[in-house]
Amino acid sequence: MHVSCFLPCRKGSERVPKKNVKPFAGYDYGLVEIKLKQLISTRFIDEIVLSTNDEEILDYAVGLNSSKVRVHRRIDALSSSSTSTDELIAHAAELIPDAHILWTHVTSPFVTAEDYDQIIHKYFWSLENGHDSLMTTTLIHGFLWNDKGPINYDRKKEKWPRTQTLSALHEINSAAFISSSESYKRLDDRIGNIPFLYELEKIKSFDIDWLQDFELAEIIAQSGRVDL
Repeated sequence: MHVSCFLPCRKGSERVPKKNVKPFAGYDYGLVEIKLKQLISTRFIDEIVLSTNDEEILDYAVGLNSSKVRVHRRIDALSSSSTSTDELIAHAAELIPDAHILWTHVTSPFVTAEDYDQIIHKYFWSLENGHDSLMTTTLIHGFLWNDKGPINYDRKKEKWPRTQTLSALHEINSAAFISSSESYKRLDDRIGNIPFLYELEKIKSFDIDWLQDFELAEIIAQSGRVDL
């Protein structure tokens, strides 16, 4: 039942310079400070494995003096913009060889300690109910097309159905993935073959990727609409 959190945090964001440690909504160390505070406050996460090549993050994390945080200095070969997620999956399995691994990111600042505990609780429930892993999603109700036309409704039956009647689709928001380390090694993946799709409310699933995302997330955080 041991749960370890894998928190990858690479230096050198190209879209938002110093994104992980850039001051954010009153937090001097920004997103990494918020996320470590949230993860340390959880009840069901036993260990946080922070994998980073950023000296500023390394110094900050060590300075927290938290017995819950294990800091790993990531090698340069796994720290470039070309490093694939598949390579990081193998890296996570090596760092956490025997546990349930919750993979999350600092770029999901609105997923709180309480949210993580609820996600973990649902994960263990899902293991007893036909699933082998969990990932968070955002439910999409809308007119979705590819270059061949609509993919979630039939215009031959109705050209513009009410959005409430459209087949909803799940968008993976990368806020959390949970699977066993055994599954990581067997499947070379951070989910299993039958993942439970855990829907997050839209505001909690907000992911910071671009500069505009960062600026909008800070406005949301400062509005008091969400907890950090």
